[in-house]
Amino acid sequence: MLKLFGALVVLGLALACITSWLLESYDTTWHPKRSLRRPATGYGDEATRNSPPFPGGELKNVFWFMQVSDIHISRFHDPRRIPDFEKFCTDTIEVIKPALVLATGDLTDAKTESKVGSLQHEVEWQAYHNVLKRSRVMERTKWIDIRGNHDAFNIMSLESSNNYYRKYSANQKVGSFHYVHKTSFGDYSFICADATLTPGPKRPYNFFGILNQTQMDLLATFRAESKKSNQSIWFGHYTTSTVLSPNPGVRALMSSAVAYLCGHLHTLGGLMPVLHSRHPQGTLELELGDWMDNRRFRVLAFDHDLLSFSDLRFEQWPAVIITNPKEAQYLHPGVEPLGRIRKSTHIRVLAFSEAPIAAVHVSIDGSPLGKGHSAGGPLYVLQWDPSRYLSGLHTIRVTVEDSEGRSTTREHQFTLEDNLASSFGFVQSFILLTDHYILGRVAFIMMILLNVGVLLAFRYLRIPSGRGLSSQACMALHLVSKIDYFYYSLLLFNLCTALGPWFIGELIDGHSGACFSFGVFIDGHFLEGSLTYVVGVVQLVFFNMPLTCYLCWTLHQRCRGNTFRSQFLRPGCRWRTLAVHLFMLLLLTWQAYSCYFLLETYGFLAFLLSPVRTWALALSLLLVYHAWTGPAPILCDTSKCSSTS
Repeated sequence: MLKLFGALVVLGLALACITSWLLESYDTTWHPKRSLRRPATGYGDEATRNSPPFPGGELKNVFWFMQVSDIHISRFHDPRRIPDFEKFCTDTIEVIKPALVLATGDLTDAKTESKVGSLQHEVEWQAYHNVLKRSRVMERTKWIDIRGNHDAFNIMSLESSNNYYRKYSANQKVGSFHYVHKTSFGDYSFICADATLTPGPKRPYNFFGILNQTQMDLLATFRAESKKSNQSIWFGHYTTSTVLSPNPGVRALMSSAVAYLCGHLHTLGGLMPVLHSRHPQGTLELELGDWMDNRRFRVLAFDHDLLSFSDLRFEQWPAVIITNPKEAQYLHPGVEPLGRIRKSTHIRVLAFSEAPIAAVHVSIDGSPLGKGHSAGGPLYVLQWDPSRYLSGLHTIRVTVEDSEGRSTTREHQFTLEDNLASSFGFVQSFILLTDHYILGRVAFIMMILLNVGVLLAFRYLRIPSGRGLSSQACMALHLVSKIDYFYYSLLLFNLCTALGPWFIGELIDGHSGACFSFGVFIDGHFLEGSLTYVVGVVQLVFFNMPLTCYLCWTLHQRCRGNTFRSQFLRPGCRWRTLAVHLFMLLLLTWQAYSCYFLLETYGFLAFLLSPVRTWALALSLLLVYHAWTGPAPILCDTSKCSSTS
């Protein structure tokens, strides 16, 4: 009893330590000690944070820009996607009049009609290019479009004839770059971190991006150049959690930026409509929902070097951004002059609509302050006294109405205290701040060790005595491990999953390669493993391990004298037995579908030369057949004496 109590205490302490570490790791409240010690901008000390100019009642020291992501122009799906995008480029851009637009990747869909295969379709790129030309959007704003993983599907090199980005995009710059937006009140840096793969294999093995040391050195140069600017924004397609980069990592490299803007995750199918967090160094990471299904876009503004934004939906007017006072959750004291909010004279709101703005109502903490008046362009201002809100969190609420009777209400919390900041949700931070390829790698290695270790251990352990459930489970594992036919088959299958090629075939049309758990080889190029580990974990959890368990159960049934038919005749066991068989049938069906996916994605050669997919399906059927039709196993009480009689 004391041993059990001691074990529970140790387990409780271990869980407490793990929980504490997780909460500390994903605590996204801004901590000066963990953040920039010497800020790259001039806003790190008290004097510069409170230096003029201060937000007032005039249209000064402010500009705004937009982001749209994951457009996925498709020749097969959603016929409204292209005309809606053209209307966005024509009407929405005309209403908002941004200084620049960031289109952060996945400009085209690049999938086959079945959505299984991947292929660059020139007609999709032509459709995208024609929208830009017909809408004349590039004449009205700076349109910066970059590649996403779909734009790099099935492309061997940047010079490949099917790399249509170089021909049809507005930017046509491949790789990372630094763009400086110049205004009368200073310069603003926009740094693109291009982590798309070269070569770019077919889906799904370019879901993660990679930045090599040369690319990191280039980005470090851009970061040094950006120190001359008022503020800097980094942007890319991938979230930082889906980018492989050498030490110190891409997050550390962008630590002097106010925010990193990205897309890629598509709100996780609607499960996470808002994916925002803060890096340990203080930089905000703001993932934008997709245009493809959700018609999302973002409007951002630098107002007196304070960044504010609103995530919006297409054709939902009015669009509203409260730029002063800025929302507390998105403050970045390390690089933003937050003292300007305390010394500002006016609340400032950007309001956009297709129809004229009729009214802007403002209230704080439920008390109406009045109506904002136009300061020129889309800016509406209302005089206020910040000294009334120096302590604690306060809620500002703005309702904008246009002449067509439409209205939009925006509210957020703000604070004028230096040491009061809000944290982001744990799930959001886990998704955006975890290096998922490392998590996948650790999980994969642990599961391989578990699978192989169990087989090796029970191969040489003595058979237990007893009739309890645990003893019966151990006996079943002994049967699988001590019968050579099953032991060597399962051992080699798991070792092949860990070390051997999963398949060999055309990972890019016309270019052969091999896929391993630790990476992908294509025509002499090596792409480090990332999604491969995640796929490996799925393979182990949904096939390798259940197959082992099913064979254990089957051999245990045979050892007790049952056959495939007789077990259904036992009273009280019929439905349980049926459930086990149906579960295994479901797993075999899943494995068969994965073989079909391989055939559709990488072709017949990959289907034929796939030890972990096609061969494994055939092996599993042979093992199951042999387990039920072969001689019944006999257990002896000596090591390695289980055999068939």
